[in-house]
Order: sequence, then structure tokens, then C-alpha cells
Amino acid sequence: MQLLNRFSRRWFPGGFAVMTCLSLACLTVAVSMTTAEEPKEKPAAKPAATKWKPLFDGKTLKNWKSSQFGGEGEIAVKDGAIIMQQGSEMTGIFWDGDAAAIPKMNYEISLQAKRIDGGDFFCGLTFPIKDDPCSFIVGGWGGGVVGISSLDGQDAANNETARYESFDKNRWYKIRLRVTENGIMAWIDDVQVVGVETKGRKISIRPEVELSRPLGVSCYSTVAGLKEIQVRDLTPEEAKAAITPAAPLPKSK
Repeated sequence: MQLLNRFSRRWFPGGFAVMTCLSLACLTVAVSMTTAEEPKEKPAAKPAATKWKPLFDGKTLKNWKSSQFGGEGEIAVKDGAIIMQQGSEMTGIFWDGDAAAIPKMNYEISLQAKRIDGGDFFCGLTFPIKDDPCSFIVGGWGGGVVGISSLDGQDAANNETARYESFDKNRWYKIRLRVTENGIMAWIDDVQVVGVETKGRKISIRPEVELSRPLGVSCYSTVAGLKEIQVRDLTPEEAKAAITPAAPLPKSK
């Protein structure tokens, strides 16, 4: 220490005081570096989505039956898909399996559907909202109307969910529908096409699809294909989330 003091007095004015300041400065830097390196508290992880439960095995019509609309077309499984042939008007299937497998609230249904031939809706998805039935129509009223049937007695072509989309034949479209206490949202190929609040609204279906209850899919004057039908319960966070509006229609060129 004496040698250090002589060195400091010789080379630095203020001698030991200078060395003390330098030591304090080094200590301050060290403390700052230690503080900066301390791990920050990680934000809470987002709850993982619940698992999808398949409702169609891709091989048979197990748990599904043909809806006896009258004049319905043949229904068969081919190449991993349910093929519904064109009827005089409607052809469809309805769930005939365990009723407990179909939720009534806070759930999502997903499937893929395509129009093989014809010119009207190729996916009339009838689903429950508590004890009330409702339908999501894809490609109706001449081929392009998308919407919910029915809200306050108004069907998909005549309520605020109505929109017109273009659909190609023989192309699979991914359809996803969400039901919560707050309302209904639906997507086609991950583009949101429905976002409507249902509190205080009268929920119903058109009489033509009464035989689709509790869960069913139908087509009108069309040959349609269905596959990958599945359902999942929502997480509590998803169930409480606000209803977001549908994406705006693309501007015509």
C-alpha cells in the first residue's frame, strides 16, 4: 500500500484521493453491469389453444346420417372426403353420435368444403347456440352470399352479416366458426367474414334445414365435398374476448 501511495502521489495530483475515486468509479460500473445483467420478469405465457377433436374419421360416415330432406342426393366417402351429390333441392348430413361431443357454447367448429358442381351454397353449416339452432351459409343465393341464418328472423341474405364472395369450383375452402356468449365469428381461409354480437338477438334457422340439427352440413342444388370436420372448446380467454368485425370486402377494380 505504501508503494501504491508513493506511485499515486508521483503520477497523480491528489495522490490517494485520485485512486479512491478511480476505485469508486470501477465499483459503480461493476454494479451497473450486474444490474443490467439481472434477468427481467418474463411476461405471462399466452394460454395454449385447446386441442381439436375430429368428428369425421376420413373413411366412413360413422356418427353421421343423411338428412332426409326429400329428394336428397347420394352421400358417400371417397378419397378421404364426404361427397354429397346434388338433390332435387338439398342434400346433407347431421351428427348422430354422442350428443355430449357437440358443445353448445364457447367452441369452434372447423372443416374444409368445396363446390364440385352446381351454383348454390356448398356449405350450410347448422350449429347450436345454447339450445337454439343457427346456420352459417357459404355460397348461397346464386353462388356467392355468405352470412348467418337467421338473426331476428332475417336470413343470411337479409341481415347485417350478408356479404358476397367469389368461390371457385373444385377448390377446398377452410371454414372456421366460433360461438361465444358475446356472439359469432367466422372465417374462410383465415379471412374473417362474420363478426356479429348476438346478445338480445333472436337466433333461429330456416325451416329447410331443421333436419340438420343439432349439427349438420348441407348443400343446395350443388355437389359438395367435406373433410376434416372437427371441434374444440375455447380457452377462458377466447370465450371472454370481444367480437371483432368482419374484414372489409376487397374493392372492385
